Amino acid sequence: MTKDELREKANDLPLLPGVYLMMDKTGTVIYVGKAKKLKNRVSQYFQDSASHTPKTRQMVAQVDHFDTIFVSSEFEALVLENSLIKRHSPKYNILLKDDKGYPFVRLSAEPYPRFSLVNRPANDSARYFGPFGGRFETRQALDAVCAALRLPTCSRRFPRDIGAQRPCLNFHMGRCDGFCRPEMTQAEYNRRIAQACQLLEGKSRQLLREMTEEMEAEAEALRFEQAAHLRDQINAIAALGKKQTVIAGLCADTDIWGLARSSGKCCYAILHMEGGNLAGRETELFTAPVEEDEGEMLGALTAQYYLPRAILPHEILLPQETEGYCENLSQVLTQRAGHKVWVHVPRRGEKADLLAMAERNAAEEAQRATSDAERTAHTLELLAKMLDLPAPPSRLESFDISNTGSSDIVASMVVYSGIRPLKSAYRRFRIKDLAGTPDDYASMREVLRRRLQRAADGDEKFLPLPDVFLIDGGVTHAAAAQEVAQAFGVTIPIFGMVKDDRHRTRALVTPEGREIGIVTQQAVFTLIGRIQEETHRFAITYHHQSHEKSTLRSALDGIPGVGPKRREELKKAFGTIRAIREADVDALAAVIPRPAAEAVWRHFHGPEPEAPASSQPDTV
Repeated sequence: MTKDELREKANDLPLLPGVYLMMDKTGTVIYVGKAKKLKNRVSQYFQDSASHTPKTRQMVAQVDHFDTIFVSSEFEALVLENSLIKRHSPKYNILLKDDKGYPFVRLSAEPYPRFSLVNRPANDSARYFGPFGGRFETRQALDAVCAALRLPTCSRRFPRDIGAQRPCLNFHMGRCDGFCRPEMTQAEYNRRIAQACQLLEGKSRQLLREMTEEMEAEAEALRFEQAAHLRDQINAIAALGKKQTVIAGLCADTDIWGLARSSGKCCYAILHMEGGNLAGRETELFTAPVEEDEGEMLGALTAQYYLPRAILPHEILLPQETEGYCENLSQVLTQRAGHKVWVHVPRRGEKADLLAMAERNAAEEAQRATSDAERTAHTLELLAKMLDLPAPPSRLESFDISNTGSSDIVASMVVYSGIRPLKSAYRRFRIKDLAGTPDDYASMREVLRRRLQRAADGDEKFLPLPDVFLIDGGVTHAAAAQEVAQAFGVTIPIFGMVKDDRHRTRALVTPEGREIGIVTQQAVFTLIGRIQEETHRFAITYHHQSHEKSTLRSALDGIPGVGPKRREELKKAFGTIRAIREADVDALAAVIPRPAAEAVWRHFHGPEPEAPASSQPDTV
């Protein structure tokens, strides 16, 4: 279908809630979305693409046709969207890692039932728990539950192997109560299995209350050995949530979400809280385009995370929401859990502080998983996309002018290789063409002309040419630099670095006046700000050095016997004009010959006063 046909089909849709599936020419589903009003949402894709993100424009360009499914409510659309995303794995949807599917815990239907891990429930008489998170973590959690309740995890089968041989090593290590012994009853085994089921259903607090009551009853009946045994089990169960992420998630009454984006990496973190205490943390990396809206990312992630699960917390805290998503998710999860599940965004107080902690956890995990090479590549790719460059820049050059009135006008050229400064390629210039009149634009023209001329002459110190020129200043500075570049036939992109009130680069501007904001992209903002500060530092440092030399030179001009060499010796020895002025003749003579030292002293202090005539006694 053509774009006009797609637009016409979208405009014919009703204003009803539902799910839409975008498909390419092969019929492959490339995107699944939901909408409160299908007509409004779907028709937006086929309007003017200027407002679309690069990801959306790329997706729309591949759409050949689309299909829709109408539902009765918005939360039904949420459930259906998640189901279709799981089924089709569309390339333009945010997808959690799901290589093997969510694992389930299976409890067999036999006189002595055993736990095992399976990929999906089967239509048999067994009991299933889940789905849970990662397979490895779930296996660890199941082992921890069995160890806490001292259930067997060996390969022996009951009742076949009861009394057939001595108990295994787990019994002697205190990890199993030895149900292979004849004195252990089937009733006690099934009671332990029922307790394990309570843990896997997220009823840890109920189980602990029941076991505590049983322990107290045993103690009152003076059966202290049984009471101590129950005490050990209670302590082991209470510690489960602190040791195993999966169990922590089951025991938690509150989940706090944090979302972070690093250089090329996205990560979410979930803090599981139980009774006001942190019980566990769960993190996962996922892929998402850099321009993806965080609200939409969070909606996709939370739906995929919670909708398949049977055990749900009572409260979920999210950093943000879009279009009433919290209410819809709360309604869906409440129906699924059998109890009220509150989903909301706290704005202040302790819960807001917990959100900030979750976001810090996500940021640290994303940063840790991102290598220096990935961060560099991501930053340069993002910069190239923002500046419409054909490829990520490998070499950037930045220029700045520094002056004090009409004197000592200097310029700096700073070079970055990728995101790292290349100090061996730094260059500095003393402005020559201006006759005592400060002019930043003329100075910039002179600097760039001399730089390009040296490159044209084959000077290796000014080769190769960069991929981007950055000019410290606004549109007029950038335009002045472009005039020089065009005169040399150079087509390198030129951008001015526009500063805010705090002297930080807030945007880049083209010579034509198009401003490109960089504040929203932290990696690019940091890089450009660092380049601007380094260029300014290098210019200021050279200007101070130049000003000191000129001040010293002018202050010592015209002194008999003090030429350039002796001026340099004085500067090296004393550093400043003030130190030279305050030095006595002997101190000066230690650096230069004494006649010259006396001339310097007279230059600053005037002729030496005549010594007073000594009083002589009258003679007769």
